Amino acid sequence: MPRRRQALLLPGRNYSVQGPLLMYTHVALQSRGAHTYPLVWRGVDRLAADEQAMIDGVCEQTEVVLDRVHNDDPPLLVGKSLGTAAAILAAHHGLPAIWFTPFLQHYPIVQALRRSTAPYLLVGGTADPAWNTALARELPGEVCEVHGADHGMFIRGRPLVESAHAMADVIEAVEAFIDTAVWPRTG
Repeated sequence: MPRRRQALLLPGRNYSVQGPLLMYTHVALQSRGAHTYPLVWRGVDRLAADEQAMIDGVCEQTEVVLDRVHNDDPPLLVGKSLGTAAAILAAHHGLPAIWFTPFLQHYPIVQALRRSTAPYLLVGGTADPAWNTALARELPGEVCEVHGADHGMFIRGRPLVESAHAMADVIEAVEAFIDTAVWPRTG
């Protein structure tokens, strides 16, 4: 019996699973036969109050869903900004992940990324204050960096088509990561 592919979609504070990064990834996952579980944070303002509240709340709410879906095939975690606090769970459970605009300024998240044994992809922009190019490249995961992109992955002050091209590059990196590191295609 084939293993069941699953993924949890973990939104940001003001970035739902309908945002382009998560929406396109959702479609990519479903086209590969994955069952997806989009989360909606309860008490999102409380989660964003401070680092410890964010980590505890995101991990607690994510763990509830993980407990329901975890089978013999580890689910993929896909998080945007606030959702990247679940890197702690990914490291603890050995889960593959895609982290959009990760909070690299938070020590516990960086430490989790350092000790993670499963493959992960970091996606960030050089104009995002949460991004740190040198640190991202030092971590053991794969990196997709967009020059000039902010926390929303927009390239401000440039024609909008440049942001659209950047989004295409990100989605191409996401699909390549899924097809090589998470669920390698065979035959």
